[in-house]
Amino acid sequence: MTETETIAYDVVVLGAGPVGENVADRTRAAGLTTAVVESELVGGECSYWACMPSKALLRPVIAQADARRLPGLRQAVQGPLDADAILAHRNYFTSDWKDDGQVGWLDGIGADLYRGHGRLTGPRTVSVGDKVLTARHAVAVCTGTRAVLPDLPGLAEVGPWTSREATSAQSVPGRLVVVGGGVVATEMATAWQALGSRVTLLVRGKGLLNRMEPFAGELVAEALTAAGADVRTGTSVESVTRRDGTVVVVTDTGDRIEADEILFATGRAPRTDDIGLDTVGLEPGSWLPVDDSLRVTGSEWLYAVGDVNHRALLTHQGKYQARIAGAAIAARASGKTDLDAGPWGAHAATADHAAVPQVVFTDPEAAAVGLSLAEAEQAGHRVRAVDVDLSSVAGAGLYGEGYKGRARMVVDLDDEILRGVTFVGPGVGELIHSATVAVVGQVPLARLWHAVPSYPTISEVWLRLLEAFRDS
Repeated sequence: MTETETIAYDVVVLGAGPVGENVADRTRAAGLTTAVVESELVGGECSYWACMPSKALLRPVIAQADARRLPGLRQAVQGPLDADAILAHRNYFTSDWKDDGQVGWLDGIGADLYRGHGRLTGPRTVSVGDKVLTARHAVAVCTGTRAVLPDLPGLAEVGPWTSREATSAQSVPGRLVVVGGGVVATEMATAWQALGSRVTLLVRGKGLLNRMEPFAGELVAEALTAAGADVRTGTSVESVTRRDGTVVVVTDTGDRIEADEILFATGRAPRTDDIGLDTVGLEPGSWLPVDDSLRVTGSEWLYAVGDVNHRALLTHQGKYQARIAGAAIAARASGKTDLDAGPWGAHAATADHAAVPQVVFTDPEAAAVGLSLAEAEQAGHRVRAVDVDLSSVAGAGLYGEGYKGRARMVVDLDDEILRGVTFVGPGVGELIHSATVAVVGQVPLARLWHAVPSYPTISEVWLRLLEAFRDS
Protein backbone atom coordinates (compact mmCIF):
# COMPACT_ATOMS: atom_id res chain seq x y z
CA MET A 1 0.00 0.00 0.00
CA THR A 2 1.42 3.39 -1.04
CA GLU A 3 1.94 5.91 1.75
CA THR A 4 0.38 9.32 1.17
CA GLU A 5 2.68 12.34 1.32
CA THR A 6 1.33 15.76 2.34
CA ILE A 7 3.09 18.85 1.00
CA ALA A 8 2.16 22.43 1.90
CA TYR A 9 2.17 25.35 -0.53
CA ASP A 10 0.88 28.90 -0.49
CA VAL A 11 -1.07 28.32 -3.72
CA VAL A 12 -2.20 25.24 -5.62
CA VAL A 13 -3.26 25.62 -9.25
CA LEU A 14 -5.41 22.98 -10.94
CA GLY A 15 -4.63 23.04 -14.64
CA ALA A 16 -1.47 24.05 -16.52
CA GLY A 17 -2.97 25.68 -19.59
CA PRO A 18 -2.26 29.35 -20.37
CA VAL A 19 -4.58 30.41 -17.54
CA GLY A 20 -3.00 28.20 -14.88
CA GLU A 21 0.47 29.14 -16.10
CA ASN A 22 -0.32 32.83 -15.70
CA VAL A 23 -1.79 32.41 -12.22
CA ALA A 24 1.38 30.55 -11.21
CA ASP A 25 3.56 33.21 -12.83
CA ARG A 26 1.91 35.99 -10.84
CA THR A 27 1.88 34.15 -7.50
CA ARG A 28 5.51 33.11 -7.90
CA ALA A 29 6.44 36.70 -8.79
CA ALA A 30 4.85 37.68 -5.47
CA GLY A 31 7.05 35.18 -3.64
CA LEU A 32 4.32 32.62 -2.94
CA THR A 33 5.19 28.93 -3.17
CA THR A 34 3.08 27.43 -5.93
CA ALA A 35 2.18 23.93 -7.12
CA VAL A 36 0.63 23.28 -10.53
CA VAL A 37 -1.31 20.07 -11.25
CA GLU A 38 -1.86 18.89 -14.83
CA SER A 39 -3.38 15.64 -16.14
CA GLU A 40 -2.48 16.19 -19.81
CA LEU A 41 0.05 18.48 -21.51
CA VAL A 42 1.48 21.59 -19.89
CA GLY A 43 0.30 24.40 -22.13
CA GLY A 44 -3.28 23.17 -22.28
CA GLU A 45 -5.98 23.26 -24.94
CA CYS A 46 -4.77 26.47 -26.56
CA SER A 47 -1.26 25.24 -27.28
CA TYR A 48 -2.11 21.82 -28.68
CA TRP A 49 -5.75 21.64 -29.82
CA ALA A 50 -7.09 25.18 -30.24
CA CYS A 51 -5.48 28.59 -30.78
CA MET A 52 -2.03 27.62 -32.02
CA PRO A 53 -2.79 24.67 -34.32
CA SER A 54 -5.95 26.26 -35.75
CA LYS A 55 -4.14 29.50 -36.60
CA ALA A 56 -1.21 27.53 -38.06
CA LEU A 57 -3.73 25.86 -40.38
CA LEU A 58 -5.46 29.12 -41.23
CA ARG A 59 -2.48 31.42 -41.81
CA PRO A 60 -1.52 29.95 -45.23
CA VAL A 61 -5.18 29.97 -46.23
CA ILE A 62 -5.53 33.69 -45.46
CA ALA A 63 -2.16 34.54 -47.02
CA GLN A 64 -3.15 32.83 -50.26
CA ALA A 65 -6.53 34.56 -50.29
CA ASP A 66 -4.82 37.94 -49.79
CA ALA A 67 -2.29 37.18 -52.53
CA ARG A 68 -5.07 36.35 -54.97
CA ARG A 69 -6.46 39.87 -54.48
CA LEU A 70 -3.32 41.45 -55.94
CA PRO A 71 -2.60 41.89 -59.67
CA GLY A 72 0.81 40.53 -60.56
CA LEU A 73 0.72 38.10 -57.67
CA ARG A 74 -2.55 36.23 -58.09
CA GLN A 75 -1.28 34.36 -61.12
CA ALA A 76 1.56 32.89 -59.05
CA VAL A 77 -0.73 31.47 -56.33
CA GLN A 78 -3.53 29.87 -58.33
CA GLY A 79 -2.53 26.31 -57.57
CA PRO A 80 -3.73 24.30 -54.56
CA LEU A 81 -2.13 24.67 -51.16
CA ASP A 82 0.48 22.11 -50.15
CA ALA A 83 -1.62 20.44 -47.46
CA ASP A 84 1.18 18.12 -46.29
CA ALA A 85 3.52 21.05 -45.72
CA ILE A 86 0.83 22.99 -43.87
CA LEU A 87 0.00 20.04 -41.62
CA ALA A 88 3.71 19.57 -40.88
CA HIS A 89 4.01 23.29 -40.06
CA ARG A 90 1.00 22.93 -37.76
CA ASN A 91 2.73 20.01 -36.04
CA TYR A 92 5.77 22.25 -35.48
CA PHE A 93 3.62 24.86 -33.75
CA THR A 94 2.25 22.23 -31.37
CA SER A 95 5.79 20.96 -30.68
CA ASP A 96 4.49 17.62 -32.00
CA TRP A 97 2.25 17.49 -28.94
CA LYS A 98 5.20 17.41 -26.55
CA ASP A 99 5.35 19.83 -23.65
CA ASP A 100 9.07 19.87 -22.76
CA GLY A 101 9.37 23.59 -23.47
CA GLN A 102 6.35 24.50 -21.37
CA VAL A 103 7.57 22.31 -18.51
CA GLY A 104 10.91 24.09 -18.67
CA TRP A 105 9.15 27.43 -18.44
CA LEU A 106 7.26 26.36 -15.30
CA ASP A 107 10.48 25.14 -13.79
CA GLY A 108 12.09 28.47 -14.66
CA ILE A 109 9.60 30.46 -12.60
CA GLY A 110 10.02 28.11 -9.64
CA ALA A 111 6.61 26.43 -9.69
CA ASP A 112 6.38 22.73 -8.85
CA LEU A 113 4.61 20.54 -11.41
CA TYR A 114 2.58 17.48 -10.41
CA ARG A 115 1.39 15.27 -13.24
CA GLY A 116 -1.87 13.43 -12.74
CA HIS A 117 -5.54 14.01 -12.12
CA GLY A 118 -5.99 16.54 -9.32
CA ARG A 119 -9.09 16.54 -7.15
CA LEU A 120 -10.21 18.71 -4.27
CA THR A 121 -10.59 16.55 -1.19
CA GLY A 122 -11.71 19.29 1.17
CA PRO A 123 -11.04 22.96 1.92
CA ARG A 124 -7.60 24.08 0.66
CA THR A 125 -6.64 20.49 -0.16
CA VAL A 126 -5.87 18.84 -3.51
CA SER A 127 -5.03 15.16 -3.98
CA VAL A 128 -2.97 13.99 -6.97
CA GLY A 129 -1.71 10.41 -7.09
CA ASP A 130 -0.10 9.58 -3.76
CA LYS A 131 0.40 13.26 -2.90
CA VAL A 132 -1.84 15.57 -0.90
CA LEU A 133 -1.20 19.26 -1.57
CA THR A 134 -2.44 21.81 0.92
CA ALA A 135 -2.82 25.51 0.17
CA ARG A 136 -2.23 28.13 2.84
CA HIS A 137 -3.86 30.89 0.81
CA ALA A 138 -5.62 29.75 -2.36
CA VAL A 139 -6.57 26.97 -4.73
CA ALA A 140 -7.16 28.17 -8.30
CA VAL A 141 -9.30 26.01 -10.58
CA CYS A 142 -8.06 26.56 -14.15
CA THR A 143 -9.28 23.36 -15.78
CA GLY A 144 -10.94 24.94 -18.82
CA THR A 145 -13.66 23.35 -20.92
CA ARG A 146 -14.32 20.36 -23.14
CA ALA A 147 -16.31 20.01 -26.34
CA VAL A 148 -19.97 18.99 -25.99
CA LEU A 149 -21.44 16.42 -28.35
CA PRO A 150 -25.19 16.28 -29.01
CA ASP A 151 -27.34 13.44 -27.71
CA LEU A 152 -27.70 11.49 -30.95
CA PRO A 153 -28.14 7.69 -30.86
CA GLY A 154 -25.01 5.81 -31.89
CA LEU A 155 -22.88 8.94 -32.25
CA ALA A 156 -19.95 7.46 -30.32
CA GLU A 157 -19.68 4.63 -32.86
CA VAL A 158 -19.40 7.17 -35.68
CA GLY A 159 -16.18 8.60 -34.20
CA PRO A 160 -17.06 12.27 -34.68
CA TRP A 161 -14.50 15.04 -34.67
CA THR A 162 -14.52 17.72 -32.01
CA SER A 163 -12.25 20.76 -32.07
CA ARG A 164 -9.37 18.51 -30.96
CA GLU A 165 -9.56 16.20 -33.94
CA ALA A 166 -10.21 19.09 -36.31
CA THR A 167 -7.01 20.87 -35.29
CA SER A 168 -4.79 17.77 -35.03
CA ALA A 169 -5.85 15.62 -38.01
CA GLN A 170 -2.88 14.33 -40.03
CA SER A 171 -4.67 14.07 -43.37
CA VAL A 172 -7.30 16.00 -45.31
CA PRO A 173 -10.73 14.35 -45.49
CA GLY A 174 -12.23 14.37 -48.96
CA ARG A 175 -15.63 15.41 -47.60
CA LEU A 176 -16.26 17.07 -44.24
CA VAL A 177 -19.54 17.98 -42.58
CA VAL A 178 -19.23 20.74 -39.97
CA VAL A 179 -22.09 21.17 -37.52
CA GLY A 180 -22.30 24.56 -35.84
CA GLY A 181 -22.14 28.24 -36.68
CA GLY A 182 -19.70 29.68 -34.17
CA VAL A 183 -16.00 30.42 -34.17
CA VAL A 184 -14.70 26.84 -34.27
CA ALA A 185 -17.17 25.85 -36.99
CA THR A 186 -16.43 28.80 -39.27
CA GLU A 187 -12.66 28.71 -38.79
CA MET A 188 -12.40 24.97 -39.38
CA ALA A 189 -14.75 25.15 -42.38
CA THR A 190 -12.47 27.85 -43.80
CA ALA A 191 -9.29 25.87 -43.17
CA TRP A 192 -10.35 22.44 -44.39
CA GLN A 193 -12.20 23.78 -47.45
CA ALA A 194 -9.00 25.53 -48.52
CA LEU A 195 -6.89 22.44 -47.78
CA GLY A 196 -8.97 20.37 -50.18
CA SER A 197 -12.05 19.10 -48.33
CA ARG A 198 -15.52 19.51 -49.76
CA VAL A 199 -17.18 21.15 -46.76
CA THR A 200 -20.87 21.18 -45.85
CA LEU A 201 -21.65 23.55 -42.98
CA LEU A 202 -24.90 22.83 -41.11
CA VAL A 203 -26.13 25.66 -38.89
CA ARG A 204 -29.18 25.28 -36.68
CA GLY A 205 -29.74 29.03 -36.35
CA LYS A 206 -30.42 31.71 -38.94
CA GLY A 207 -26.79 32.66 -39.47
CA LEU A 208 -23.14 32.40 -38.46
CA LEU A 209 -21.31 34.05 -35.58
CA ASN A 210 -24.49 34.99 -33.76
CA ARG A 211 -22.63 36.63 -30.89
CA MET A 212 -21.35 39.33 -33.22
CA GLU A 213 -23.16 41.95 -35.25
CA PRO A 214 -25.37 40.21 -37.85
CA PHE A 215 -23.35 41.48 -40.81
CA ALA A 216 -20.27 39.60 -39.56
CA GLY A 217 -21.88 36.21 -40.06
CA GLU A 218 -23.43 37.30 -43.33
CA LEU A 219 -20.10 38.30 -44.87
CA VAL A 220 -18.34 35.16 -43.63
CA ALA A 221 -21.13 32.92 -44.96
CA GLU A 222 -21.00 34.66 -48.33
CA ALA A 223 -17.23 34.14 -48.54
CA LEU A 224 -17.41 30.48 -47.50
CA THR A 225 -20.01 29.87 -50.19
CA ALA A 226 -17.87 31.62 -52.79
CA ALA A 227 -14.94 29.40 -51.75
CA GLY A 228 -17.00 26.30 -52.49
CA ALA A 229 -18.49 25.36 -49.14
CA ASP A 230 -22.15 24.36 -48.92
CA VAL A 231 -23.58 26.55 -46.14
CA ARG A 232 -27.02 25.54 -44.90
CA THR A 233 -28.68 27.61 -42.17
CA GLY A 234 -31.82 26.68 -40.25
CA THR A 235 -30.75 23.05 -40.44
CA SER A 236 -30.48 20.48 -37.64
CA VAL A 237 -28.96 17.00 -37.62
CA GLU A 238 -31.47 14.23 -36.98
CA SER A 239 -29.15 11.22 -37.22
CA VAL A 240 -25.55 10.25 -37.97
CA THR A 241 -24.25 6.81 -38.89
CA ARG A 242 -21.04 5.43 -40.37
CA ARG A 243 -21.31 2.68 -42.98
CA ASP A 244 -18.23 1.14 -44.58
CA GLY A 245 -16.22 4.17 -43.50
CA THR A 246 -18.67 6.73 -44.87
CA VAL A 247 -20.50 9.10 -42.54
CA VAL A 248 -24.18 9.47 -43.39
CA VAL A 249 -25.97 12.53 -42.03
CA VAL A 250 -29.74 12.98 -42.17
CA THR A 251 -31.06 16.48 -41.48
CA ASP A 252 -34.43 17.64 -40.17
CA THR A 253 -35.36 18.58 -43.73
CA GLY A 254 -34.83 14.99 -44.84
CA ASP A 255 -31.60 15.67 -46.73
CA ARG A 256 -29.01 12.89 -46.76
CA ILE A 257 -25.36 13.96 -46.79
CA GLU A 258 -22.37 11.65 -47.13
CA ALA A 259 -18.92 12.55 -45.83
CA ASP A 260 -15.64 11.08 -44.68
CA GLU A 261 -15.69 12.91 -41.35
CA ILE A 262 -18.10 15.00 -39.30
CA LEU A 263 -17.09 17.79 -36.92
CA PHE A 264 -19.43 18.89 -34.14
CA ALA A 265 -18.65 22.41 -32.96
CA THR A 266 -21.78 22.83 -30.88
CA GLY A 267 -20.67 24.16 -27.53
CA ARG A 268 -18.40 23.71 -24.52
CA ALA A 269 -18.85 22.42 -20.97
CA PRO A 270 -16.66 23.07 -17.93
CA ARG A 271 -14.09 20.47 -16.91
CA THR A 272 -15.36 20.42 -13.36
CA ASP A 273 -17.21 17.11 -13.26
CA ASP A 274 -14.44 15.12 -11.56
CA ILE A 275 -12.34 17.59 -9.59
CA GLY A 276 -13.94 17.07 -6.18
CA LEU A 277 -16.28 20.08 -6.10
CA ASP A 278 -18.69 18.06 -3.95
CA THR A 279 -16.09 17.96 -1.16
CA VAL A 280 -16.34 21.75 -0.79
CA GLY A 281 -20.09 22.10 -1.19
CA LEU A 282 -20.22 22.79 -4.93
CA GLU A 283 -21.98 20.97 -7.77
CA PRO A 284 -19.75 18.73 -9.90
CA GLY A 285 -19.84 19.62 -13.57
CA SER A 286 -21.04 23.17 -12.95
CA TRP A 287 -19.70 26.51 -14.09
CA LEU A 288 -18.16 28.32 -11.12
CA PRO A 289 -19.53 31.82 -10.45
CA VAL A 290 -16.94 34.32 -9.25
CA ASP A 291 -16.58 37.94 -8.21
CA ASP A 292 -14.40 40.33 -10.19
CA SER A 293 -11.26 39.17 -8.35
CA LEU A 294 -12.08 35.66 -9.67
CA ARG A 295 -12.81 34.28 -6.20
CA VAL A 296 -15.64 31.73 -6.16
CA THR A 297 -18.84 33.14 -4.70
CA GLY A 298 -19.07 32.35 -0.99
CA SER A 299 -15.46 31.16 -0.64
CA GLU A 300 -12.46 32.77 1.02
CA TRP A 301 -9.83 30.59 -0.66
CA LEU A 302 -11.17 29.05 -3.90
CA TYR A 303 -10.66 30.83 -7.23
CA ALA A 304 -12.02 29.86 -10.67
CA VAL A 305 -10.08 31.41 -13.53
CA GLY A 306 -10.61 31.21 -17.27
CA ASP A 307 -13.30 29.25 -19.07
CA VAL A 308 -14.59 27.47 -15.95
CA ASN A 309 -16.26 30.65 -14.70
CA HIS A 310 -18.10 31.17 -18.03
CA ARG A 311 -17.37 34.90 -18.18
CA ALA A 312 -15.45 35.02 -21.46
CA LEU A 313 -14.33 31.76 -23.08
CA LEU A 314 -11.22 33.10 -24.80
CA THR A 315 -7.57 32.37 -24.11
CA HIS A 316 -6.49 35.99 -23.96
CA GLN A 317 -9.35 36.83 -21.62
CA GLY A 318 -8.48 33.87 -19.38
CA LYS A 319 -4.88 35.06 -19.20
CA TYR A 320 -6.14 38.53 -18.29
CA GLN A 321 -8.25 37.00 -15.52
CA ALA A 322 -5.20 35.04 -14.37
CA ARG A 323 -3.18 38.22 -13.96
CA ILE A 324 -6.01 39.76 -11.95
CA ALA A 325 -6.48 36.63 -9.82
CA GLY A 326 -2.75 36.29 -9.18
CA ALA A 327 -2.57 39.89 -8.02
CA ALA A 328 -5.63 39.43 -5.77
CA ILE A 329 -4.28 36.21 -4.25
CA ALA A 330 -0.94 37.88 -3.56
CA ALA A 331 -2.59 40.95 -2.02
CA ARG A 332 -4.78 38.88 0.28
CA ALA A 333 -1.86 36.64 1.22
CA SER A 334 0.04 39.70 2.37
CA GLY A 335 -2.84 40.62 4.67
CA LYS A 336 -4.27 43.38 2.51
CA THR A 337 -8.03 43.78 2.94
CA ASP A 338 -8.71 46.93 0.89
CA LEU A 339 -8.20 45.53 -2.58
CA ASP A 340 -8.33 47.78 -5.63
CA ALA A 341 -11.55 46.09 -6.71
CA GLY A 342 -13.50 48.96 -8.26
CA PRO A 343 -14.08 49.16 -12.02
CA TRP A 344 -10.77 48.93 -13.91
CA GLY A 345 -8.89 48.37 -10.64
CA ALA A 346 -5.82 46.16 -10.28
CA HIS A 347 -7.90 43.42 -8.64
CA ALA A 348 -11.03 43.57 -10.83
CA ALA A 349 -11.54 41.81 -14.17
CA THR A 350 -13.70 44.66 -15.48
CA ALA A 351 -12.97 43.98 -19.13
CA ASP A 352 -14.98 40.75 -18.84
CA HIS A 353 -18.09 42.90 -18.68
CA ALA A 354 -17.28 45.84 -20.91
CA ALA A 355 -14.46 45.20 -23.34
CA VAL A 356 -13.89 41.60 -24.45
CA PRO A 357 -12.02 41.55 -27.78
CA GLN A 358 -12.18 38.66 -30.22
CA VAL A 359 -10.90 37.87 -33.70
CA VAL A 360 -12.36 35.15 -35.90
CA PHE A 361 -9.66 34.10 -38.37
CA THR A 362 -11.88 33.36 -41.33
CA ASP A 363 -11.62 35.01 -44.74
CA PRO A 364 -12.77 37.72 -44.25
CA GLU A 365 -11.69 38.14 -40.65
CA ALA A 366 -14.29 39.26 -38.12
CA ALA A 367 -13.15 41.25 -35.10
CA ALA A 368 -15.15 42.86 -32.32
CA VAL A 369 -14.78 44.37 -28.86
CA GLY A 370 -17.32 45.52 -26.31
CA LEU A 371 -21.06 45.42 -26.87
CA SER A 372 -22.95 44.84 -30.08
CA LEU A 373 -25.81 47.22 -30.86
CA ALA A 374 -28.37 44.72 -29.57
CA GLU A 375 -26.38 44.07 -26.37
CA ALA A 376 -25.95 47.79 -25.69
CA GLU A 377 -29.65 48.44 -26.14
CA GLN A 378 -30.52 45.45 -23.95
CA ALA A 379 -28.20 46.83 -21.25
CA GLY A 380 -30.20 50.07 -21.24
CA HIS A 381 -27.68 52.35 -22.92
CA ARG A 382 -28.93 55.08 -25.24
CA VAL A 383 -26.85 54.29 -28.28
CA ARG A 384 -26.56 54.72 -32.01
CA ALA A 385 -24.73 52.48 -34.46
CA VAL A 386 -22.60 54.04 -37.18
CA ASP A 387 -21.61 51.87 -40.16
CA VAL A 388 -18.96 52.41 -42.83
CA ASP A 389 -18.10 50.37 -45.89
CA LEU A 390 -14.44 49.45 -45.38
CA SER A 391 -13.80 49.61 -49.12
CA SER A 392 -14.26 53.39 -48.88
CA VAL A 393 -10.77 53.87 -47.41
CA ALA A 394 -7.72 53.99 -49.64
CA GLY A 395 -5.84 51.42 -47.57
CA ALA A 396 -8.46 48.77 -48.33
CA GLY A 397 -8.09 49.23 -52.07
CA LEU A 398 -4.32 48.90 -51.75
CA TYR A 399 -4.73 45.79 -49.60
CA GLY A 400 -6.42 44.00 -52.46
CA GLU A 401 -8.74 44.34 -55.42
CA GLY A 402 -12.40 43.79 -54.67
CA TYR A 403 -11.86 44.41 -50.96
CA LYS A 404 -15.14 43.86 -49.16
CA GLY A 405 -15.79 44.69 -45.52
CA ARG A 406 -17.74 46.70 -43.02
CA ALA A 407 -17.11 48.59 -39.79
CA ARG A 408 -19.48 49.58 -37.03
CA MET A 409 -19.07 51.60 -33.88
CA VAL A 410 -21.75 51.69 -31.20
CA VAL A 411 -21.79 55.16 -29.66
CA ASP A 412 -23.19 55.96 -26.21
CA LEU A 413 -25.17 59.13 -26.90
CA ASP A 414 -25.15 60.28 -23.28
CA ASP A 415 -21.43 59.91 -22.57
CA GLU A 416 -20.24 60.14 -26.21
CA ILE A 417 -17.91 57.18 -25.78
CA LEU A 418 -17.76 53.87 -27.61
CA ARG A 419 -19.63 50.89 -26.20
CA GLY A 420 -18.50 48.54 -28.96
CA VAL A 421 -16.71 48.27 -32.29
CA THR A 422 -16.87 45.60 -35.01
CA PHE A 423 -14.74 45.19 -38.12
CA VAL A 424 -15.24 42.57 -40.84
CA GLY A 425 -12.83 42.33 -43.76
CA PRO A 426 -9.42 41.04 -44.81
CA GLY A 427 -6.70 41.96 -42.32
CA VAL A 428 -8.97 43.58 -39.73
CA GLY A 429 -7.72 41.43 -36.86
CA GLU A 430 -4.85 43.87 -36.42
CA LEU A 431 -7.31 46.79 -36.14
CA ILE A 432 -9.14 45.51 -33.08
CA HIS A 433 -6.63 46.51 -30.43
CA SER A 434 -7.04 50.19 -31.30
CA ALA A 435 -10.76 49.72 -30.73
CA THR A 436 -10.08 47.88 -27.48
CA VAL A 437 -7.98 50.77 -26.20
CA ALA A 438 -10.76 53.22 -27.12
CA VAL A 439 -13.46 51.16 -25.36
CA VAL A 440 -11.39 50.35 -22.25
CA GLY A 441 -10.12 53.92 -21.97
CA GLN A 442 -13.64 55.30 -22.50
CA VAL A 443 -12.05 57.80 -24.84
CA PRO A 444 -14.49 60.63 -25.67
CA LEU A 445 -15.32 60.97 -29.35
CA ALA A 446 -14.10 64.57 -29.21
CA ARG A 447 -10.63 63.27 -28.28
CA LEU A 448 -10.70 60.48 -30.89
CA TRP A 449 -10.77 63.16 -33.60
CA HIS A 450 -7.19 63.94 -32.56
CA ALA A 451 -6.03 60.33 -33.01
CA VAL A 452 -4.99 60.76 -36.64
CA PRO A 453 -4.84 57.52 -38.66
CA SER A 454 -1.85 57.09 -40.95
CA TYR A 455 -2.54 57.34 -44.67
CA PRO A 456 -3.03 55.14 -46.61
CA THR A 457 -3.92 52.42 -44.11
CA ILE A 458 -7.15 50.55 -43.39
CA SER A 459 -7.06 52.29 -39.99
CA GLU A 460 -8.37 55.37 -41.79
CA VAL A 461 -11.77 53.76 -41.27
CA TRP A 462 -11.68 55.41 -37.83
CA LEU A 463 -11.88 58.82 -39.49
CA ARG A 464 -14.71 57.63 -41.75
CA LEU A 465 -16.63 56.34 -38.70
CA LEU A 466 -16.24 59.64 -36.84
CA GLU A 467 -17.33 61.58 -39.92
CA ALA A 468 -20.37 59.34 -40.34
CA PHE A 469 -21.36 59.92 -36.71
CA ARG A 470 -20.86 63.69 -37.01
CA ASP A 471 -22.86 63.96 -40.20
CA SER A 472 -25.72 61.61 -39.34
